[in-house]
Parts: sequence; structure tokens; C-alpha cells
Amino acid sequence: MSYFKISKLMFLFAPLLFGTFLFCDQLPAQELKILALGDSLTEGFGVEKEEAYPYLLEQTLMEKGYTQIRVINAGISGSTSASAVSRLKWYLRAKPKIMILALGANDGLRGLSVENMKKNLGSVIELAQSKNIRILLAGMQMPLNYGKSYTDSFKNAYFELAEQYNTGIIPFLLKDVGAVPEHNLEDGIHPNQEGHRILTRNVMEHLLPILESDN
Repeated sequence: MSYFKISKLMFLFAPLLFGTFLFCDQLPAQELKILALGDSLTEGFGVEKEEAYPYLLEQTLMEKGYTQIRVINAGISGSTSASAVSRLKWYLRAKPKIMILALGANDGLRGLSVENMKKNLGSVIELAQSKNIRILLAGMQMPLNYGKSYTDSFKNAYFELAEQYNTGIIPFLLKDVGAVPEHNLEDGIHPNQEGHRILTRNVMEHLLPILESDN
């Protein structure tokens, strides 16, 4: 092919190539989805959805410049760790990149087996990691009236899981909220609006390092 013909072809296709590159540059950034898989603490029992920590977390992250981010509130009141795997399977269609795993509190309040809870949480962590979803495990604690043996093993279960599966961990989701009357509803269990603002700060402290490590 002559130099003249090659030059002519380049002239004809240059606008098309330039337009393609320009279009690629203008593609919107992919939305990063964070799945908050939990119980009534995550759902926001007793407060409006816009007052629960998943919504507040999304707003806080956007204020910090994470504009292409969405936090999915996958909290269901009364749920235990036994439902974790089936619920994550349903939410996989949303393609989350990070999962805040905040389950187990109802297991503890019902005095259920800590070993079974660990097994359930381990199974959902394994499923998430098989889909390249990063995990932030929310630690829980039980009141002392459940007995030292149970409360210790329950608390330690989260740290053992985090070490076993190399996940991020929030040492205690309800830090500065649990057993603080002014931060809870009248039932003394569920956070009020101020309690959820504190939960948001607790989550942010341990979520930001995960987000920053991905950048």
C-alpha cells in the first residue's frame, strides 16, 4: 500500500479514533458498593433509615470525596449468623467490593453456641472472599450477666475469625454506645440517632484504611 493511501486512511479514521479515546475518558467511574450485612443494629431499628449508620456512613464517605460509593443496608431485625450465607448469596448480584459483617449479637442474646456462630460467620467470610469481597468484621460483646466463660468466648470469637481469615475488624461495634443510656432507645439495646452517629464513627475508623489501601 502506498504512503498516500495510508495517509488518506489515517485522515479518514482519525476522528473515529479520537472520539473513541474521548469517550473512554468520559466514562463514569465505577460505583464502589459496600454491603452492610447485619441485624437490627444495622437495619436501624427504632430510627429512620436515614438515621441508621449505613446511610450515615455513605454520606460521610461522600463528604470525604468518595463520590462514587454506595452503602447497601442489608440489616434484618432478629437475624442470627445462621442466615448469613443465604443472604449474602442474594446480595452477590449487587457485586459489592466490601462487606461489613455485623452479625452475631442475636446469637449471643439467645445464648446460642459460640462455636456454631463462628462456623456460620466463617462460612460467609469464605463465600465473600471467594468472590474477592473484602471483609470488615464488626466485633460484638455480651453483658456480663451471661457469665464470664460465655462472654469471653463470644468476644474472642471475632478476633479469632479476623486472624484466621485475615480480615479487618472493628473491635466493638457498639463502643461508646452499649450500656450508655443516652445513646440508646428506651429498650436499652438499640442505638438512637446519636448512637448511630457514634456507630458511624466506629465503622469509619476501620473502613477508611481498607478504602485507602485499594487506591
